[in-house]
Amino acid sequence: MRVVLNEEQYYKTCSSHSCLKILLDKFMLFHNIVLLNKKEYFMKDIIFYGLLILFLASVAFLSCSTNNSRNGQSNGDDDSDLPRVFFTSDISPSGLLAVYEALNAEPYGNVAFKIHTGEPGNPHYLKPEFIKDLVQRLNGTIVETNVAYGGRRSNTAEHYKVAEEHGFLSIAPVVILDEIEDIVFTVENGKHLTENLVGGRFNEFDFHVVLSHFKGHQMGGFGGALKNIAIGYASAAGKSVIHSAGRRGGNMWDTNQTAFLESMVEAAKTITEKAGDQILYINVMNHLSVDCDCNGNPSNPDMADIGILASFDPVALDQACVDLVYSANDGTALIQRIESRNGIRTLEYAEEIGLGRRKYELVNID
Repeated sequence: MRVVLNEEQYYKTCSSHSCLKILLDKFMLFHNIVLLNKKEYFMKDIIFYGLLILFLASVAFLSCSTNNSRNGQSNGDDDSDLPRVFFTSDISPSGLLAVYEALNAEPYGNVAFKIHTGEPGNPHYLKPEFIKDLVQRLNGTIVETNVAYGGRRSNTAEHYKVAEEHGFLSIAPVVILDEIEDIVFTVENGKHLTENLVGGRFNEFDFHVVLSHFKGHQMGGFGGALKNIAIGYASAAGKSVIHSAGRRGGNMWDTNQTAFLESMVEAAKTITEKAGDQILYINVMNHLSVDCDCNGNPSNPDMADIGILASFDPVALDQACVDLVYSANDGTALIQRIESRNGIRTLEYAEEIGLGRRKYELVNID
């Protein structure tokens, strides 16, 4: 299945076949007019044919370019350029393995699984029994960071206890990345941030699997791969900087909404730059509450589970998830949450600064 989407849902594309048809139609028209009644062909006819072919090829190319431009596509957006997002409706350990295998990734060394360990009282986080087979297949380590809003997960010792209570230590080692001093990643040409404070044990890992529970979020509108690499890898101090749009010691709950979203994207890009091509992203679309897994008393989901998606492009992945929410017949509450928080700005800005692309090819592996 191939779907190419933008914020209005779908782009209409000009395929190479339609361009070729334009060329052939115009060629035959000129052929019938100019040469049909000729009985002999001279050099001037051959030259004419050559020039005519070049001219018509240009017309065909410009026709496709114009169609793509009208539909929001750049001239280079052919199928081979689009990031691929793999989808399965099988929300199970075997479905998770299948969508991972579709990526044909080659992890090596010390593999980190960046997940959310779940706020006490919240039942919606990804459960250990669900992720166990994939984590153990890659001999992975579950990684998390402390939160900046108080509670048990703001303290390293208590955070480890929560991870144990939720069953994660029974399937793999767990590392709280900011249990030691932070490391600083420079934000190049940031509109809001100059630096991103990341959990100090980040550099111990060679490959990163960003495994996110896609759902709503009370501040970001939605939470997926981009939030998980931005807020998720930031230390507690780094989370405060992102939430306050770059102001160390600033009020993280009193920040311009657009500035917060853009700061989150700028932080996310530093993670992708440091990881290079040694990172992949998987979003699980189940328990689709409008609230984050960090909420100890979340709203109950009022829409059906959708599936699991995976990509090497976090922007394409989150965009695909948002598009699936918008196309669902029961996504009203989550759509309202996304729009009330201007959540689409996260995707727009991520594409603007080169973090990824919003247009993609959706591949159904079912």
